[in-house]
Amino acid sequence: MTTAPKAEQRKLLDLQALDTKLAKLAHQRRTLPVLATLDELAGRGEDVHRAQVEAQTVAADTRRELARAEADVEQVRSRAARHQATLDSGKGLSRELVALQNELQQLAERQSVLEETQLEVMERLEAAESRVAELDAQERAIAADVERHTAERDAAFAEIDADTEATRAAREELAGQIDGELLDIYEQARSRTGGLGVVALHRHRTEGVSIDFTVSELSAIDTAPEDEVLVSDEHGYVLVRLDDGETSGRA
Repeated sequence: MTTAPKAEQRKLLDLQALDTKLAKLAHQRRTLPVLATLDELAGRGEDVHRAQVEAQTVAADTRRELARAEADVEQVRSRAARHQATLDSGKGLSRELVALQNELQQLAERQSVLEETQLEVMERLEAAESRVAELDAQERAIAADVERHTAERDAAFAEIDADTEATRAAREELAGQIDGELLDIYEQARSRTGGLGVVALHRHRTEGVSIDFTVSELSAIDTAPEDEVLVSDEHGYVLVRLDDGETSGRA
């Protein structure tokens, strides 16, 4: 049987309050709403970046296509200009001049087709470059949002970390004031239960968590000396008895 003065046992309730606070702070740090926002922004940023790469590729391909279309038009124009110059000079056989005249007509028709193609490519390039600019604007907006929410996250982290450090220091100080054997029982109980090591007990009623005691447990509680350290048979919690009207003071 482990024994400890009532005042020493009650220190476990204060220690539990600090451990509970540390757990809550850790949970708060992991689940800050801004973290979900940053994850969402990261996903959006990746999507926009992929779309931007695709849009830039389309724009680059279209620029090359436009360059080829312009070269085709220029080639036809140059040939037509040479033929026109020959016709204007009047030099050559008449049948040759007639052939040149016919070819000029064909070149004019060819040039018209090529210029329509060139115009269509120019329109597609304009749309592609507009898409690139639009995605650029989206990337900048997302980057600004990330910067703003990162600052918000860092400020929240700093506040939580400061509170955690102060709470941990208080916890270490209090733990150092508790008998080693009693502290071990508390830590073992916390390890078994996943965090809750001690429960305040008012006669047969527990505080914060419901425990259904057996008849034999209730009898043991009623007859145990006040310095005896009680442990719940079923759950493994340390049971700290409080006087009527006394509270654990746990947050």
